[in-house]
Amino acid sequence: MSTFQSLSAADAASLSQQLQARYDAFKARGLKLDMTRGKPSSAQLDLASAMLDLPGAGDFTAADGTDTRNYGGVDGLPEMKAIVAALLETDPANVIVGGNSSLQMMHDTIVRALLHGVPDGAGPWSRGAVKFLCPSPGYDRHFAICEHFGIEMIVVDMDDNGPDLAQVQKLVAADAAIKGMWCVPKYSNPTGITYSDEVVRALASMKTAAPDFRIFWDNAYVVHDLFDTTDPLLNILRVAAEAGHPNRPLVFASTSKISLAGAGIAAMAASSANVADARRHIGIQTIGPDKVNQLRHIRFFKDLAGIRAHMARHAALLRPKFEAVDRVFTQELGGKGIATWTKPRGGYFVSLDTLDGCAADVVRLADAAGVKLTGAGATYPRQKDPRDRNLRMAPSLPPADQVALAMEVVAVCVQLASLRALTK
Repeated sequence: MSTFQSLSAADAASLSQQLQARYDAFKARGLKLDMTRGKPSSAQLDLASAMLDLPGAGDFTAADGTDTRNYGGVDGLPEMKAIVAALLETDPANVIVGGNSSLQMMHDTIVRALLHGVPDGAGPWSRGAVKFLCPSPGYDRHFAICEHFGIEMIVVDMDDNGPDLAQVQKLVAADAAIKGMWCVPKYSNPTGITYSDEVVRALASMKTAAPDFRIFWDNAYVVHDLFDTTDPLLNILRVAAEAGHPNRPLVFASTSKISLAGAGIAAMAASSANVADARRHIGIQTIGPDKVNQLRHIRFFKDLAGIRAHMARHAALLRPKFEAVDRVFTQELGGKGIATWTKPRGGYFVSLDTLDGCAADVVRLADAAGVKLTGAGATYPRQKDPRDRNLRMAPSLPPADQVALAMEVVAVCVQLASLRALTK
């Protein structure tokens, strides 16, 4: 197949007719396929259904003697902190275990910084302008937090190794208003890349104009491998401490896509100064998290090895869906010069880049054919993709055969939108 750019006018017209016929046939089927969010499937959630029978036998006592039904334990049960510490390669003393949402913990961390400041700082961030670096394409809910609080977002390009280091280093060195940076360092949302050692070391050690600069290290997919091997990720807590910036990284994770999405465990790992500061504020906000749920997780998983074994079962369910995306895109879009897509080794998303100016048209066409996609621009701050080309595919929720069908529809829409753009 020739690239679309090399087609003659007659060949382009003929191909357009063929694609339109396929598209009309899809519309006639009355499809209702939702590919908008990276939700676990019911089969994945079933893997942890037995957790709902725990703690069991009326035994609500943790290993340290805590009655988990009662108040207290503002930073989590010691056993739960130990499991999280193993997951994030740190010491349990540097862990705070919260409720079910790491996004909420990130939100609250920013609120505390705006109102009270952070260790190393000179007072509340809200006293002056606040800016965040936003590697893009990235996670829309991170950007929504910034938008909600009026934080200026600065787009930083992503490549196969992570955020563009030259852009990041230049920006943070020149502007003291840049207080933070969002990162999904492993199997990044939506590109699926894992930050290289060089990128992690540079982020941990770079000079910043703001002495209280923070990296919000959202390690959401730390054990979410699709294959038997994992992408290695350098421990930013250790590297930052070695570089003399122990307070810079704030690491977040949860079991939302490990156990039960609405009833998991969220946690933050950070330096002792950051943890002490957070505990002081959290102790005013709450008398303690849901320790019964923490005990449920402790008894179900037992340790990090238990989590890894559980995630292998998740991978067996997810892998065929990601393979279906790549198979269909390769068959339909490969070699045509109109699209590129990622082939992640973990996480929950595939990132698809169309020709410039085509993404919104693809979303509109797909929606009319019964396939709902995340909106064009959603992976950029304020939903504005400057090139209107990036689309996030979320194959986790539907069965694999529906994923393949949805991707066939998307591929036909990409081709139709590309022909229209090239023949204007």
